[in-house]
Amino acid sequence: MQEYYPFFKAMHIVGFVSWFAGLFYLVRMFVYHAESKDKPEHLKEDWKKQFTLMQWRVYKIIATPAMIFTWFFGIGMIIISPAMLTQTWLQVKLGLLILLVIYHFFCKRIIVLQEKDQSKFSSFQFRLLNEMPTLFLVAIVLMAVAKNLINFLNLFGGILLFGLVLFLAARAYKKYRKA
Repeated sequence: MQEYYPFFKAMHIVGFVSWFAGLFYLVRMFVYHAESKDKPEHLKEDWKKQFTLMQWRVYKIIATPAMIFTWFFGIGMIIISPAMLTQTWLQVKLGLLILLVIYHFFCKRIIVLQEKDQSKFSSFQFRLLNEMPTLFLVAIVLMAVAKNLINFLNLFGGILLFGLVLFLAARAYKKYRKA
């Protein structure tokens, strides 16, 4: 069974790359959907319908199947090597993945709210929300690659610092766009 581990790992990587691609694109569409409110009245409804259609397609056809694919092959790796579950890095990674799944379903909620014109988020807030998968991606990859070589508190501090840099960059970009 151990000989199948590299295949499961490769498919797990394909899954999470696809999942993150879907999440990045989805939340970027939230930004554009929010900005469509500023369009001329005769365009708003068409843009809203188009963004809603695109959001549901990305969510249902790319992001959700990729999430399931990622979990399937990740669990397969654990079944092949169950001793991994005793390793702290994997426990932390699984915790981060659970938070990412919550984020994934939160995105579904946003699609529903935008579809009903009930979303309270601004395009800038969506830009910040779009950085969340980046933070998850960096943390999860570092945990998986460096394993126990990185003290989790140092990793967490680095991720927070990276998040602060992303926030400051988004704020600077917002000022640049208004100028």
